Amino acid sequence: MSDEGERLQKVLANAGVASRRECEKLITSGRVKVNGEVVRQLGTRAKPEDVLHVDNMRIFTDNDTHLTVAFHKPEGVVSTMDDPEGRPALGDYVGHYGQRLYHVGRLDIATEGLLLLTNDGELAHRLTHPSYEVPKTYVATVRGKMNRGIPRQMRQGIELDDGLAKADSFTLMEARDEMSLVQLTIHMGRNRIVRRMLEAAGYPVVRLVRTSIGPIELGEMRPGKSRPLNSKELSELMHAVGM
Repeated sequence: MSDEGERLQKVLANAGVASRRECEKLITSGRVKVNGEVVRQLGTRAKPEDVLHVDNMRIFTDNDTHLTVAFHKPEGVVSTMDDPEGRPALGDYVGHYGQRLYHVGRLDIATEGLLLLTNDGELAHRLTHPSYEVPKTYVATVRGKMNRGIPRQMRQGIELDDGLAKADSFTLMEARDEMSLVQLTIHMGRNRIVRRMLEAAGYPVVRLVRTSIGPIELGEMRPGKSRPLNSKELSELMHAVGM
């Protein structure tokens, strides 16, 4: 056994998993993994670079260099770190973190809402890969009083020029004579898919806001603001993509 690092139960307790005594029980019952392998020995030590899981949920410690940021992209900002045309870009808002961040997917320039940026290339890849089917929720204001049969049509699928597109869920929140408000969740990642679905149904989008990506919520964060995800959010996000 190596003398490097700290005792595993102390590392887990310091990360807020449970008391040190409870963490010992987690270890001896086989619920803890270090670098993908179950450990049951209380003498096990964990080094800062080790990857820890409890009940298959990633645990982040104070020494972890991982950074994932939630950002409320304003309308008019392009989803690139910088823009050769001089338009406002992501780097203008998150450069103060002092790390190379990968943006997870994109929002078109007219769409606002939640965008994730991370220094973990594998997490970025999995969040954007269609095989992991990470759901994203949007709230849209559209022109016209929406027919109450549209939600069912959206869930069953609407034909676009690049194939059928379905909403995982679709709720008509408000229908007025000139405007309607809807919420929809979709896991497809095709270009401008939400706008194209609504326009194909006859309801052009006036405003579109992404409110969640998997377990991460936009909440009350204002446009242009960002925040690092906390350890609980990171654990849930990584669990959603099998990390």
